[in-house]
Amino acid sequence: MTAKLRLADRINDLLPILGFGTAIASLAMPLNPFLVGVILAGSVIAAVHHAEVVAHRVGEPFGTLILALAVTVIEVGLILTLMQAEPEKAATLARDTVFAAVMVIINLLMGLCLLSGAIRHHEQRFQRTGMGAALATLTVLTVVTLVLPNFTSSAPGPRYSATQLGFVAVVSLILYATFALVQTVRHRHYFLPDGEAQDEPDAHAAPPSAQRMWLSLALLVACLFGVVLLAKALSPVIGALLAEAGAPPAVLGVLIAALILAPEGLAAVRAAKADRLQTSLNLALGSALATIGLTIPAVAILSIATDMPISLGLDAKSTVLLFLSLIVASQTLANGRTTVLQGTIHLMLFAIYLFTTFVP
Repeated sequence: MTAKLRLADRINDLLPILGFGTAIASLAMPLNPFLVGVILAGSVIAAVHHAEVVAHRVGEPFGTLILALAVTVIEVGLILTLMQAEPEKAATLARDTVFAAVMVIINLLMGLCLLSGAIRHHEQRFQRTGMGAALATLTVLTVVTLVLPNFTSSAPGPRYSATQLGFVAVVSLILYATFALVQTVRHRHYFLPDGEAQDEPDAHAAPPSAQRMWLSLALLVACLFGVVLLAKALSPVIGALLAEAGAPPAVLGVLIAALILAPEGLAAVRAAKADRLQTSLNLALGSALATIGLTIPAVAILSIATDMPISLGLDAKSTVLLFLSLIVASQTLANGRTTVLQGTIHLMLFAIYLFTTFVP
């Protein structure tokens, strides 16, 4: 087991270097798309691994905040790169990706965590105060960024005007910054495992050394740089494949969200199986908040600076699914306890979302 862990660590140390080198090479010459795709996926996994190492060193709840920020930086880089590479699809790419990320996190990731944890431990508990604050913030962010544009009149269609977009970007940043302050400083105890869960042997493995943390931080930066450039090299191929398959435009957003959130999702499910549901929920809702709170301002800056219009408003079908997911999530997190039923409900909601994306 120890030998396998050491091998995995070495691979995760080599992948950022490989990704960085491949990214530099992609600037000078065309590369095999399959090779670029494999290295891109490996770089994403390695990035989240090194973010986890840094997070483990600094502890909870700072750890989940760092991990969420790292994942969001990758997502923002991918979205901005693809928007610039394919201007004809840029108008809806940010909306589709953010909405897909929210649905993946609230329904697929939370559903898997709740179901896998409940199967092993029957009933699990968490701090409802912190999760209630996170869900309230997420509800405001999602409605303001993805629903309200449909009902404003300053710009035609489901869009904000430049002034409105700038205002919403500032509001998103303020809400996310305030939540991060509450999570890490003023009310940190709301997001820590409650009761005996804090004493679980698996909850507190030996933290990495300071030298290991700084090495992981450097490799994390290399990963982020590599992911953005590799995505730019791969974007024309992805667009051509989706067009050839006749897939709806929203599928690209689902693919980006799935790629970015897969490694973090595995970490959250492992925590739930180890009866650390609080950590799982911190990861899930923290990622959703970071996705909107940081992605929308970044996209807004690009849109305003380059005069590139973006459509943020969801269609009627997606709006119904978003409201249904938020309502169900509020009921799931209402009493601080979960069972297999809540996990199954969230997974079925994700199945409905995925099916109606491919068969609109």
